[in-house]
Amino acid sequence: MYFIQTCIWVYLWRDDNSAVEFIGKIFIAVVSFIAALGFLLYGGRLFFMLRRFPIESKGRRKKLNEVGSVTAICFTCFLIRCFVVFLSAFDADASLDVLYHPVLNLIYYMVVEILPSALVLYILRKLPPKRISAQYHPIH
Repeated sequence: MYFIQTCIWVYLWRDDNSAVEFIGKIFIAVVSFIAALGFLLYGGRLFFMLRRFPIESKGRRKKLNEVGSVTAICFTCFLIRCFVVFLSAFDADASLDVLYHPVLNLIYYMVVEILPSALVLYILRKLPPKRISAQYHPIH
């Protein structure tokens, strides 16, 4: 996918063609839609697999919340990107090339990039505890 997108960018850099630009936008929209479906499918499968664990399992509820939240955030992020890029492919007024409107750029990238990344990092902020080997003893 990266190779195809790079080829599209190089072609557009050399020859600004509206048909190739349209194909590039549709390509990004399709990739975003596939990514959204992937997060929904695999995140949903993991969520329902965790629901089948015994209720008394340690950390079950926390993991259910983490998996459900990350799945919902990533699915929503990629779906919004898919719709916005798809819309911009067919409507010139909805173009994402808003270099003269930095506030619109900020809003778009805040909604589909920065905010979801920050939420996922916040949800997954706790690292698992370090295991200490029976043979290793720290020097005090």
